[in-house]
Amino acid sequence: MEERIVRTVVVGSGCAGLNAADTLAALGETSLLLVTEDMNAGTSRNTGSDKQTYYKLSLSGDEGDSVGALARDLHYPDVNGDTALCEAAASAPSFLKLVSLGVPFPANEYGEYVGYQTDHDTRRRATSAGPLTSKYMTEALEKSVLTRGVSILEGALAARIVTNENGVAALDVYLTDKKDFLRVRCANVVLCTGGPAHIYQDRVYPESQHGMSGLALEAGAAGANLDCWQYGLASVKFRWNVSGSYQQVIPRYVSVDREGTQREFLADALGEKQALALTFLKGYQWPFDESKVPGSSQVDILVKRENDAGRKVYLDYSRNPRGWALSNLPQEARTYLENCGAVQETPFLRLKAMNAPAVQLYRDHGIDLERDMLEIRVCAQHHNGGIAVDADWQTCVPGLYVCGEAAGTFGRKRPGGTALNSTQAGSLRAARHIMKNSRRVSETALPFSPILLPRGDAAFFQREMTRAAAFQRDPSGMEALKKQAEEALLQAVPVGENMVEGLLLKDILVTQAAVLSAMLFAAQETGNPPGVLLTRGAQSRREPARPMPERDLWFERVWKKCREDKEHGSGAGTPD
Repeated sequence: MEERIVRTVVVGSGCAGLNAADTLAALGETSLLLVTEDMNAGTSRNTGSDKQTYYKLSLSGDEGDSVGALARDLHYPDVNGDTALCEAAASAPSFLKLVSLGVPFPANEYGEYVGYQTDHDTRRRATSAGPLTSKYMTEALEKSVLTRGVSILEGALAARIVTNENGVAALDVYLTDKKDFLRVRCANVVLCTGGPAHIYQDRVYPESQHGMSGLALEAGAAGANLDCWQYGLASVKFRWNVSGSYQQVIPRYVSVDREGTQREFLADALGEKQALALTFLKGYQWPFDESKVPGSSQVDILVKRENDAGRKVYLDYSRNPRGWALSNLPQEARTYLENCGAVQETPFLRLKAMNAPAVQLYRDHGIDLERDMLEIRVCAQHHNGGIAVDADWQTCVPGLYVCGEAAGTFGRKRPGGTALNSTQAGSLRAARHIMKNSRRVSETALPFSPILLPRGDAAFFQREMTRAAAFQRDPSGMEALKKQAEEALLQAVPVGENMVEGLLLKDILVTQAAVLSAMLFAAQETGNPPGVLLTRGAQSRREPARPMPERDLWFERVWKKCREDKEHGSGAGTPD
């Protein structure tokens, strides 16, 4: 088979992958290859929300903030303290790098990057460049990567991470145009393939996103908090989060049965005033949260109940919900709408006044919210777990790094927008560590063995995952699905046709088996015990989260260490 030799391979062309390649090139890595199926595919390039959030250190106003305060807010009982601290410390420089590359984050006339409060946030750290924040990030980072002359291999699906006794030895990729494999012998693989979207049927991830977490799991990496997901309301014909202003303008929730009969089920179940209040709250309490089941998360449960009964659920912006009146809203909602200048006669006019780009976004995809009802479901939106990494985003497999949503650094609850910060912080840490380590490409070539692929119906496994293992979980259904996934993997055979479909099915099954193992373990626990849930193979266990590190904050000592690192060529103390 054809073979190439490079020291470092980056897999994926989203925010994490592009920043990893850009930072490696900036730090002097010349033996570098970026592998991607399609530069314009994936979640970063094709997703967003009403105003897609980037969570960072506060850079405006009089409200106090610090790296330590941000790190403590990120360091939940199931999040490691060292990764939380690294994400906090890299927040400001990573954000300002994006600003320098041209991402249009808003600043006031004095240069303050103003913010707002997002879900699970204690301060106004959130900012946004609009509905397409991550798209702007990928465009700016891609331009920088191309300027640096990074070698890019498109039309390449990562198929297998090859290891030896020293860790990573090669990456096998399937060239979709040539319908053949390429082996890339390397010392480092930076896996930035996004969340494993393809394990669910109901998902808000774009069609072009599937993820390849199974590659790392199959190579021997451990999973962290694989049971932790974020689910929320999303449109289905055009996949998009209906969070923020889509809820705060208080649209009408309608279910439609097979005969076409419409019903405002929220008002029926909750009462008119409570339905109005909880719809508003869904704007910044958008993710399903078990602690909010007595409150706003009742909306998710009621939507799911309508779907389970065979009825479709829609948001209707053309008419007000039953009981609508400003006087029937809680004071918080009235004040918010008045401050936003959004007290018009219909939800559509309120949305247009509050967030015109949110209206245009749907028009660009053939949906006119002024007249078209918007079908929604409760969808998988983000994997808060992922592959276990250390403070340099390296897995337990030497030379294998995982960054972005594929890395398990988030835990049960995360402030909205931390995912975008994590793409930049994790890839920065990984790039710096690669440049200071001494890993070299193995001189011994490993034989190529056939890749075994399972046969099966991917749609069946996705459908069953949504039914049994989404925001409402059925332990017996999860146990049965896990067994079916494992049996399908055992029946794998060499496959020459439909290679892409076979590789994706294999990744679905490997990832589902690990995720279901973690979910079943968590289902047997009482409450929400602290610690990181680690999964390797079919076994899961909970370990205490790594504590927040003691760090040296004495300037002269840190300055001296940075000079020494630079003299020894490690670059460890020199930010890009």
